[in-house]
Amino acid sequence: MSRKYFGTDGVRGVANKKLTPELAMRLGQAAGRWLVETSQVKRAVIGEDTRQSGPMLAAALAAGLCSAGIDVVLVGVAPTPAIAFVARTGEFGLGCIVSASHNPAPDNGIKFVGHDGCKLADEVELHIETLMDGFEDRPTGGAVGTITTDRSGIAGYLDLLESVVPERLEGLKVAVDAAHGAAYELGPEILRRLGATIILSGAEPDGVNINAVGGATKPEYVQKLTVESGASIGVAFDGDADRAVFSDEKGRLINGDRTIGIWAAHYQKSGELVPPTVVGTVMSNGGFAAYVESLGIKLERTPVGDKYVAQKISESGALIGGEQSGHIIFPRRGPTGDGLVTMLELFRVLKREGRPASEFYDDYEPWPQVMINLGVASTDSWKEKIQAELDAAEIAISNHGRVVVRPSGTQPVIRVMVEADSYELRDSVAESIVSAMETKLGGEVHGRVDLTYALGD
Repeated sequence: MSRKYFGTDGVRGVANKKLTPELAMRLGQAAGRWLVETSQVKRAVIGEDTRQSGPMLAAALAAGLCSAGIDVVLVGVAPTPAIAFVARTGEFGLGCIVSASHNPAPDNGIKFVGHDGCKLADEVELHIETLMDGFEDRPTGGAVGTITTDRSGIAGYLDLLESVVPERLEGLKVAVDAAHGAAYELGPEILRRLGATIILSGAEPDGVNINAVGGATKPEYVQKLTVESGASIGVAFDGDADRAVFSDEKGRLINGDRTIGIWAAHYQKSGELVPPTVVGTVMSNGGFAAYVESLGIKLERTPVGDKYVAQKISESGALIGGEQSGHIIFPRRGPTGDGLVTMLELFRVLKREGRPASEFYDDYEPWPQVMINLGVASTDSWKEKIQAELDAAEIAISNHGRVVVRPSGTQPVIRVMVEADSYELRDSVAESIVSAMETKLGGEVHGRVDLTYALGD
């Protein structure tokens, strides 16, 4: 049975059109009914990012939860990982985040985490969908849920962040791009608390400017800001602050691969990377893979998606895992990606090493990597129709690279990623696959991105 509302990261859409208050209320009722079925703790916490539609949807979601007999605590604007922290450390059976992450301001989303702070399993989301209709046996009187506002749980989250860097950050000058998003207050606050000097941008949200300029998906902004301000390093968050990317003092991008590489190399050298394993995805660059493997570190790859990274971290016992996009999980700090933790973990390595970020940049050279998106009429049986060309591409690239072709989970789009140890081989293999898809699938190229020194999905 396929899911109707939930995608790969909650329920998303243009607020007040696809994602309406009515839908938010039904989701709240269904999530509340699931919580009543499965937990003795009938309390939920709700946080949001800075979109103008956030309070509207949070109010509707809260009403739905109360209608099912769930008490609701509203936190207001807070990063997604902060809500996950509150959910797992407070007396809550459910955490609810109203955010569309890096999407533009008209969009919004609703996602849930359990009492452990982890995203709900696919089968739970499917079950919640089945509970969205036919709600007849509603509580009344004193059994109806209550709504209160309480940000006290955020103090514990800030204490967690402060504990990441016992060495403190005096002497570090940081350019911060908060993307006018959920980290616009807590990001600067924790850096100041740890003694860093900051140059702050993207910290004046007005409800419609979230992700409009800069942010983790537009890192060129923080790269320029870092150089112009003379900062030691720059950091950019996305709208809900579950990811972060960086700029060295020369304005060069430190994406998720490089962040994991810097962190893992440091702790491998100190003997603290036990087991000597990191988790990446099929998109993790071949140059990065060769680098960590040269240090005696095993790279475990997963499909694209943070939930797959989290699963593999749990299975392998790895201390770090993540994606090129800067969505990185440090399981000792929490079970989900956290941009503020990622920032502080990287800054701690710089502090312990006593070296500028630029000295780590040349530790490895990424392999040429390209991503091409092709729109198609249908993704049904797509692979069968071009299997011969895919087999030929694998032979052509052999041990000199990789080919990853996968359909989008939300659009009629097929993504073609080709990576090789030379630009010539990369481009020739990519062209052969794209040509076959245009001919046999009626595909049309919607975009081509050189990922060699950029961000992946």
